[in-house]
Amino acid sequence: MEYKWKAFSVTAIGVLMAAIDGTIVLLALLPIAEDLHTDYVTMVWVIVAYLLINTSLVLSLGRLADIYGRKRMYNIGFIIFTLGSALSGLATTGLLLIVYRLIQGIGASLLTANSFAILSDAFPANEKGKAFGMNSIVWGIGSVLGIILGGLIISYTSWRLIFLINIPIGIFGTIWALRTLKESVPRYTGMVASSGDPPLNGGGLRKQTFDVPAALAFTSALLFLQMAVTWGLLHSWTSPATSTFFALAPCFLLFFVVWELRYSKDPIIDLSLFFRNRVFAGSIMTAFLQSLALFSANFLLIFYFEGIYGLSVLKASYLLLPMAVVSAIVGPFAGRLTDRIGARIIASVGLAIQAIVLVFLSRLSISTPLWYVAIVEMFYGVGGGLFWPANTSAIMSAAPRERYGAASGIMNTFRNTGMIMSFALSLTAATSAIPAALVYKLFLGNFQGTLSSNYASGYLSGQRFAFEISAALLAVAIVFSVLRGKTVVQNAK
Repeated sequence: MEYKWKAFSVTAIGVLMAAIDGTIVLLALLPIAEDLHTDYVTMVWVIVAYLLINTSLVLSLGRLADIYGRKRMYNIGFIIFTLGSALSGLATTGLLLIVYRLIQGIGASLLTANSFAILSDAFPANEKGKAFGMNSIVWGIGSVLGIILGGLIISYTSWRLIFLINIPIGIFGTIWALRTLKESVPRYTGMVASSGDPPLNGGGLRKQTFDVPAALAFTSALLFLQMAVTWGLLHSWTSPATSTFFALAPCFLLFFVVWELRYSKDPIIDLSLFFRNRVFAGSIMTAFLQSLALFSANFLLIFYFEGIYGLSVLKASYLLLPMAVVSAIVGPFAGRLTDRIGARIIASVGLAIQAIVLVFLSRLSISTPLWYVAIVEMFYGVGGGLFWPANTSAIMSAAPRERYGAASGIMNTFRNTGMIMSFALSLTAATSAIPAALVYKLFLGNFQGTLSSNYASGYLSGQRFAFEISAALLAVAIVFSVLRGKTVVQNAK
């Protein structure tokens, strides 16, 4: 087997584990809350804490991998994620579960930061789209398995198994990665080579270093920003804590930018990628806006299925399967087509399809048939299947090879930040239209029956507004996607 496919098989295990975990946890919120005797706010933190730590650390950990080796850091990610999963499955209180989810998030950030870098290193420049397209198959399979396994687990066993199931997968992934992956090693400042490359004898070349002040400043800025959004959502947008978090975020960000531009010898982010590389900058902004627009869609649809049709959270999740399946089918074709004609057209078409889908979703009513929603979701999957591999390929192809880890970290940082803000958007839209107590029940999957006509009308109005805002965000994303220019491959092998 060629090394590129061995590398793909390793990263596929990590992607599969993350995809399963992403959907399966949402289905188990009610049994977790009941068993641990915890409340709505705590369960929101079970979801958000994972995203917060993952988003805040992924850039720094991606840069660490560029310096100290991607194989090493990827395997550490497997170990930490597996440990966090085991501890989560043994949690005895809601607070402990949040702490253990933070550990899981650290492992996930190591996996996500390095998986794209490993794939980019292993596949030649003209096959990156194919690699990320195949990756979308794995993600789709994981999302489907998460829903199916989640249903079986919460119906016949304990919620703890949703975390414990990661243990054998993580152990196998760690062993397989140790045996399969080639280590990337630093050659000199600004360059990383695979272990198969011949050694260089250039004297006086300085070894790369990790910029600790920049890492701390960037992580703090992002963490305070996300904390401000989350705290405002769960408590009050006018509370002193929310205002303090919002005030601290730009201070740390300003320090980070000044430090990177004037004092850092080895910047975590090569800011010239944004200022001089239109493809990279445009693709990153497109990824951010797409996540900001669409992550809330799944939550709102589940609320819609539960509140309007009276479905259980499990049956509501089954109705999301067409989207995941179609996206997995379309992804590989979109990836191969990206390798032939570039990412700009493919990604832009995908965004346009998803924007149109959001307009249709904004028109959902009490009498909309479920088969109609399923068909709309299939087109939603087509758009995602076109966009994701094309845009990811554009980002990684535009980055220097020695900065693959940092580039992957930047991409995931912006995407995850968009996801957290989008999550806040969905809950804000719901709580602005119906009482928080009902939103709590919908979120946990503990709602019985359907919303009254007044509440249903109010919820549909809030949902429509959220989908229209998301469609507008995608319209802006299309502009960035079109104006990014043609992908210029910098790292042909």
